[in-house]
Amino acid sequence: MRHLHSDTPEALLVGTETGDDAAVWKLSDDQAIVSTADFITPVVDDARTWGRVAAANSVSDIYAMGGKPLFALNLVGWNTEALPTSLLGELLAGGQDVATAAGFAIVGGHTIDDPEPKYGLSVTGMVHPDRVLTNAGLKPGQDLILTKPLGIGVLTTAIKAGKASDAQAAGAVESMTRLNDIASQLAVKAGATGCTDVTGFGLLGHLGRMAIESDVALNIEWDAIPFLEGAVDLANSGVMPGGSKRNLEWGKDILDAGSHSETNQLLIADAQTSGGLIFGVDPGETAGILAELSESGHTAAMIGRTSEGPGKFVLH
Repeated sequence: MRHLHSDTPEALLVGTETGDDAAVWKLSDDQAIVSTADFITPVVDDARTWGRVAAANSVSDIYAMGGKPLFALNLVGWNTEALPTSLLGELLAGGQDVATAAGFAIVGGHTIDDPEPKYGLSVTGMVHPDRVLTNAGLKPGQDLILTKPLGIGVLTTAIKAGKASDAQAAGAVESMTRLNDIASQLAVKAGATGCTDVTGFGLLGHLGRMAIESDVALNIEWDAIPFLEGAVDLANSGVMPGGSKRNLEWGKDILDAGSHSETNQLLIADAQTSGGLIFGVDPGETAGILAELSESGHTAAMIGRTSEGPGKFVLH
């Protein structure tokens, strides 16, 4: 994107400069549009479950900006020679399940022939221009709240290899299909200014980019990070997606891992699908947020703090 010319009109509140989760366009003093698109290849065998995961993953970018989704368009790549239309119907029904739960409409979309199936959404939402959450909004002295456990990349790799137990697979699906709506509302209510969702680039990639764009240092406590059941043991046994390894390579320049093993470093770089939000809040807000997240079924944690200093990710 750096090589492409892009106009930056006054109405464009968030564009491509910081690599944020979605674009934000101001309509008036109290209304702005949030726009995003995302699609993924299958992460589970069941088509309807994949549809739910893909839709939750796509709409997450709206929540990461502090917005509310309004409507979406389906984005589908489908192998018409190898896959029946009935399966496509199940996939789209999964997307509709999430749209219904989140309160937005799916109003059409586009499908192409594709040897490898893909599904996602282009989502449009609304946000107040003064309450936009961005990945450049962290400030020194904030607590960092992570709203879902890590380990999805490890577990989906284990599922594909037949190495995950039924309980581990069910835990991964439950996490991937959980919406980030409540977490977003709580972040806005608590006065958060910096937020992102943890997806393909892992905690290290997404939070590390926040550190760079916000010009703060991150002090992350390994023991405070929640992981899905089985993820750490599977990683220690050698189960690790290639994307997580690439994420760690990218993050080496900003990561101070101390004496932590390469496996621990890979786990914080683990490529997530439909992961949680990570945001910074005043320490006085932390206990209340964690209590409300727990009451709503989230496995959330305060995993560290921000401090003065150039963009750096220190793992304690």
